[in-house]
Amino acid sequence: MLTKRIIPCLDVKDGRVVKGTSFIQLRDAGDPVELAAFYYQQGADELVFLDISATPGGRDTLVDVVERISEQVFIPLTVGGGLRTTDDMRRLLKAGADKISINTAAVLIPELIQDGAEKFGSQCIVVAIDAKRLENNPKPRWEVYTHSGHQPSGRDTVDWAVRAVEMGAGEILLTSIDADGHRAGYDIDLTRAISEIVTVPVIASGGAGSMEDLYHALVAGKADAVLAASIFHYGTHSIPETKRYLIKKGIPIRIEA
Repeated sequence: MLTKRIIPCLDVKDGRVVKGTSFIQLRDAGDPVELAAFYYQQGADELVFLDISATPGGRDTLVDVVERISEQVFIPLTVGGGLRTTDDMRRLLKAGADKISINTAAVLIPELIQDGAEKFGSQCIVVAIDAKRLENNPKPRWEVYTHSGHQPSGRDTVDWAVRAVEMGAGEILLTSIDADGHRAGYDIDLTRAISEIVTVPVIASGGAGSMEDLYHALVAGKADAVLAASIFHYGTHSIPETKRYLIKKGIPIRIEA
């Protein structure tokens, strides 16, 4: 049985890790290099580094920070933010990233998914989807948002996830804008809808407030991995504590030898 993954997320703005609520009201959470090293020592399975100010600011991802993280962290590192071309991808892979996360650029230029998969392999291409639930629908539906969750795209989230995988995405990083930062649990309906329809791993993101929330995302949401920020950044729970809890609940989790 494949093990489930615990992935801390480093949302970086202006060189600092931040955390907000529904992508706004950001507050400082620390230095990205120090936090990355700390989570690696704690036993994180992977790390995600998202430069959330790169796309809105029209600039490139902080390559120097990625290089410094990769010098201290020896687990898979996914990097995203501000990527617009395969040259951008190559630069970050050379800087030490193992996977590339694309969100806004993937929506605006879907061919970028295929081009990246052909050049670097599908295993390197993570399509991040920021989704917001549509109101007044008898059946749950979500719309894809771009530019760090600030611009509606008009795309249906489930349809977009399917298309992204068809074009070569090796993984889906799925964030609920509604749940993000509220620490009241992941959007299980959203997570399950995507997990059940795509053929690649799905990382659930947005809403973790307790270890039980992670458990529900993995079981009820059928996610392959859970991404969390606040509960780790502010010391609510540690990664070793979380792994012990999930193992006791019967979830297959990697533990250190």
